[in-house]
Amino acid sequence: MPIKLIRFFLFLLCAPSFAGVTIQHWTTSQGARVYFVENHDIPMLDVAVDFPAGSRFDRPETNGLARLTHAMLDQGAGGLNDIQIAQKFADVGALLGGTFDRDRAGVSLRTLSSRQEREASLSLFMTILHKPEFPQSVMQRERARIIAGLREEESRPDEVADKAFYQALYGSQGYGLPESGTAGSLLKLKRDDLRAWYKNRYRAGDAVIALIGDISRGEAEQLAAQISAGLPPGTARQEASSPRAPGASTEKRISHPSTQSHVLMGMIGMARSDPDYFPLYVGNHILGGGGFDSRMLGEVRQKRGYAYSAYSYFLPMAQPGPLLIGLQTKNSQADDALKVARETVSAFVAEGPTEAELTQAKNNLVGGFPLRIDSNKEVLDYLRAIGFYLLPLSYLDDWVKNVEAVTLVQIREAFKRRVDPAKLSVVIVGGNTK
Repeated sequence: MPIKLIRFFLFLLCAPSFAGVTIQHWTTSQGARVYFVENHDIPMLDVAVDFPAGSRFDRPETNGLARLTHAMLDQGAGGLNDIQIAQKFADVGALLGGTFDRDRAGVSLRTLSSRQEREASLSLFMTILHKPEFPQSVMQRERARIIAGLREEESRPDEVADKAFYQALYGSQGYGLPESGTAGSLLKLKRDDLRAWYKNRYRAGDAVIALIGDISRGEAEQLAAQISAGLPPGTARQEASSPRAPGASTEKRISHPSTQSHVLMGMIGMARSDPDYFPLYVGNHILGGGGFDSRMLGEVRQKRGYAYSAYSYFLPMAQPGPLLIGLQTKNSQADDALKVARETVSAFVAEGPTEAELTQAKNNLVGGFPLRIDSNKEVLDYLRAIGFYLLPLSYLDDWVKNVEAVTLVQIREAFKRRVDPAKLSVVIVGGNTK
């Protein structure tokens, strides 16, 4: 069978998956928001619980507390040690997962939906969520592991550039803090700090519970009620702010013993709830998010051969996240490649895309969308985002039409409002930096 025909049939098979996603939503009596998709196609259940407990809520002096607390949740709970917890999950064929970023910390579970395996794995899952113990000896071990990872990151120019970039945009608070902290701040942490963080940030009133799989609505309600009932009550006591970057652009060059320079350029972009989300998203696909179809890769790599990869993306978060433009090139070509990237952004902001570019971008995005939600796990990730960022329940159903509705004028106006080429901050990490 010809490849194109195979892809066509795959598309037909995938298409109903996003057209028929029905998201059920309710709030538990403890205030947890629940998002549920009932799906009996396979005998599996996926559960995730997320909290506003990411690194942006850290204080500079105890940076790393959020990450260490999250890492310790399954390292001892309810009288079980880390080895016993891992063995019990293995015995019932369940998979425990974790998510951590600047905004949120979450725990997830994939289990068989048969009653015996489901009840055993969910009981253990809730023990981890409700009764973490943060053993002192394990805390010291995990802290040492994270610090060793931080030291290893110092040898990687991409990691050095990423941390410097966020600090250039956000300073030394909020999103500007390293996700894992620093060796100095981690060494200040005590077991009581982890306990207090859990009690303050892992609260029922802030929890987002996402469920998809082979259970009924009634069973989902009972499960969500059990999860939220065992969490610390109420909502978090404090909210974190992430200061905006100064108006003027900054440029930072960091010497590193590497043959390649890592170049990052950008500015504060948009939040997840931004009304310009779709014009900026579609426009960025044309600018630098569309691979070989994007202008950035075309100008930097295909026309001039400066870099193997050149890209751009918006990272929308609870508060405005960055627009990031990145490339990696030979040390001797870093300034030339940066100049081309600047010029490409400036031209795009001034002129916007062409009709042909917009049509191709829409075709790429719409055509690829079914493959982004063709499994329970992928739908679960969307449920988590919809719940955490308070997106409409119709988000998946509306996604394609929102992309298709974007116009050239909307992209041009959105980029002119939101992207000022004169205020792009730059970080260059590599050898021979000036």
